[in-house]
Amino acid sequence: MKREDIERVYAELKELQCKTQKEVEEARVRFLGKKGEITALFEEFRTVDKDMKREFGRTLNELKNTAQEAIDRLREAVGFESASEGPKQDLTMPGDPMELGSRHPVSIVRQEIVDIFRKFGYDVAEGPEIEDDYHVFEALNFPPNHPARDMQDTFFVSVGHPNPLLLRTHTSSVQVRTMERMKNPPIRVICPGRVFRNEAISARAHCIFHQVEGLYIDENVSFADLKQAILLFAREMFGPETEIRMRPSYFPFTEPSAEVDVSCNICHGKGCNICKGSGWLEILGCGMVDPNVLKASGIDPEKYSGFAFGMGLERIAMLKWRVNDLRHYFENDMRFLQEFSTAVEV
Repeated sequence: MKREDIERVYAELKELQCKTQKEVEEARVRFLGKKGEITALFEEFRTVDKDMKREFGRTLNELKNTAQEAIDRLREAVGFESASEGPKQDLTMPGDPMELGSRHPVSIVRQEIVDIFRKFGYDVAEGPEIEDDYHVFEALNFPPNHPARDMQDTFFVSVGHPNPLLLRTHTSSVQVRTMERMKNPPIRVICPGRVFRNEAISARAHCIFHQVEGLYIDENVSFADLKQAILLFAREMFGPETEIRMRPSYFPFTEPSAEVDVSCNICHGKGCNICKGSGWLEILGCGMVDPNVLKASGIDPEKYSGFAFGMGLERIAMLKWRVNDLRHYFENDMRFLQEFSTAVEV
């Protein structure tokens, strides 16, 4: 090894210029590659006399460091990141973005309704989606020839025996099971869940939808109690200025029965296209539990009375967010679902 060889490499490094990334890489290979000039000098170092090894060893290490610094400087000049420092990162910048999911609008409304009625002292009861005819119809005072028993309305799972299985058409079956289990009132429950009806799918109807039904049974429960409960719910859900009106209706399991409207929270009763100019929006059906229903579940109708109500979650969600097509809730369109990402804390 000659000192002139080391000085020559120093001089070449001093004059080294590169304009492209390719030229920088070629320079790195030329000096520091496996067959590069500095690597070759380290190979010759083996032949140096012992008394000169320390001096030449220090000189070669300094030469290697000088070459690496020169390559790093050229890398930065043409857009490379410094190899010795590693990738340059600003640690104050946010990390990789992570898309967070959100709850479905029907789930948001369901939880909001559950929270409201829990404040009123209601528990949550659930039951099977595949039910028998007795709990869906017979125990709820449906006559044998009632239209809801028709195959056009109900998805039957099995037929041909006295108590066929079917996909429940309402969550009232959960109320029946609750009354059978809790024969000694007071009973105060809400029953949220998915239900099924054999209907044509359109902007206003679907074969699958969700309900929340409520049941309160105790001594001396009156229609006035029912009206007050619905009014409190409506004002919690739609705002403190909300009013309700009750129209006579018919359900086999309640007597008397009523449909409930709330004052339109869009036009505040003045009339708009959402409420069709009436100033009112229908939200639920309700009534006093028919004594025959109490008797079928083993509850004495002479001692106890109660009320029941039921509402569609999709309907409430449509009113709350002005959704004009029921099918949006089932299509899993991310553009639609992402609109609700800020509706609740995730």
